[in-house]
Amino acid sequence: MLKRMKKLSVIGAALMPLFLFASMASAHVTVQPKQTTQGSYEVFSVRVPSESENVTTTGVKVTVPDGVAISRVEPKAGWKYDLELAPDTKAVKSVTWTAEGAGLAQTEFTDFRISGKVADDAAQLVWKAYQTYSDKSVVEWVGADGSDHPASVTAVVAGAAEGDGHGAPAASADAEAAADKGGAKENVSFVLSIAAAVLGAAALIASLTRRKRA
Repeated sequence: MLKRMKKLSVIGAALMPLFLFASMASAHVTVQPKQTTQGSYEVFSVRVPSESENVTTTGVKVTVPDGVAISRVEPKAGWKYDLELAPDTKAVKSVTWTAEGAGLAQTEFTDFRISGKVADDAAQLVWKAYQTYSDKSVVEWVGADGSDHPASVTAVVAGAAEGDGHGAPAASADAEAAADKGGAKENVSFVLSIAAAVLGAAALIASLTRRKRA
């Protein structure tokens, strides 16, 4: 019995980093869609998951990258937002959402939607985000791709785009579909991470079983 308990303890210790990695991989602040078109009016969805234990996400600030002019913010129940404007042009430089209640628990996420026009010469949009927790700690999602806290990047491709003719962003069905597609890709990545952890556990158990028989 004691030997079996030791074996289970070893398996648990080996699995913990795998599940921790899977959780971290799915908990980045991201902006959808991952690709847009030069000169287009686009709806961007800022997806904010909460990942820390015993604290909640109470705020998130997203800086508006060069290459896009944000002019609309969708109201969000339970959250208020503030706009930082450039002193000279009055362009939106950042948007900050603050929870009016407890905020997001560890197993929760939400989307904040903004819209605007992509510049005709934009190549990519780098969205830097700052996630604030109820204990006043801040996670800065500003790093390069592959880092622990990467900024979300939207690629921009060449092509003609249609607007509403009045300088206001048009929320198109294509933009909605792109945002949903980006979310689906994230979910697939998360499932694959969990699958990898399960396979790793199975391999470890099989290895321990063979050693016992030997």
